[in-house]
Amino acid sequence: MTSPAEEPPDATSVLLPGPWSHRDLSANGVQLHVAEAGEGPLVVLLHGFPQFWWTWRAQLPALAAAGFHAVAPDLRGYGASDKPPRGYDLPTAADDVAALIRALGEREAILVGHDWGALVAWTMAALHPRSVRRLVVLSMAHPRRLRAGMADPAQRRAFRYFLGAQLPRLPERRLTRDDDDPVADLLRRWSGPAWTHTPDFAEAVDRYRAAARIPQAAYGSMEYLRWAGRSQLRPDGLRFARRMSAPITAPTLQLHGEADTCVLPTTAAGSGRYVAGAYEVRTLPGVGHFPQEEAPDAVTEAIISSAR
Repeated sequence: MTSPAEEPPDATSVLLPGPWSHRDLSANGVQLHVAEAGEGPLVVLLHGFPQFWWTWRAQLPALAAAGFHAVAPDLRGYGASDKPPRGYDLPTAADDVAALIRALGEREAILVGHDWGALVAWTMAALHPRSVRRLVVLSMAHPRRLRAGMADPAQRRAFRYFLGAQLPRLPERRLTRDDDDPVADLLRRWSGPAWTHTPDFAEAVDRYRAAARIPQAAYGSMEYLRWAGRSQLRPDGLRFARRMSAPITAPTLQLHGEADTCVLPTTAAGSGRYVAGAYEVRTLPGVGHFPQEEAPDAVTEAIISSAR
């Protein structure tokens, strides 16, 4: 029998207090939870794996103070958002975010994405160009560049966790197991060395470990990764790759940690070939795969300067 202390956390456990508010919005047939702060031009902040909206805890109040309406949703399958049995592909995730922007009463947004959220942001900019005023991507190559980058053995080794996620059910068990700490291992492996020795890192591990154990959250996060693998040779994936050849017209800023061991800087390089609008790439020295948490001030400043 499982003791009450070992019961998985409820989805409401991610409704953490702070200088922001929480609400649910209906978008593309699902309920998406958002944390938001401030008033002004809309900035939508999209998290990656294995995180949830809280990864933007430094940016939400700072963007609000700079005169923006900052909104950080939980993607479908994560946190306090709905966790349906399907819809964990990039086109559907982009449709979710486009509908979320409309649900917030806006026609367009400054879109900021990290990791899987950055893949959603790249996809939004290509498939929903009128909804994206400006684009800021962290720690992720353009989907077509990422696909090409998998020819590099070093990138395949760096992606060994994602390749292992293609199995059914077992990856969810590994992510939520009680006799190991896979979330801490992932964060430590992909981060730059400085952040891993801080109290903030320890708190992040606790938060993301708990969020991964919310019922069905591990399934949702793994289904995104499984779709990315399964779709490579399937008709839906090939259609997606063709659609992503559309040039991105939104002004784009790409931020990448010099010490990123998940998406290698050499893989991220070359994404600018898919951007027809103004494009800038910045490398962050000593920073790994989580720039918004490892170097929050630098990332916030870059978002604000890009959004002006």
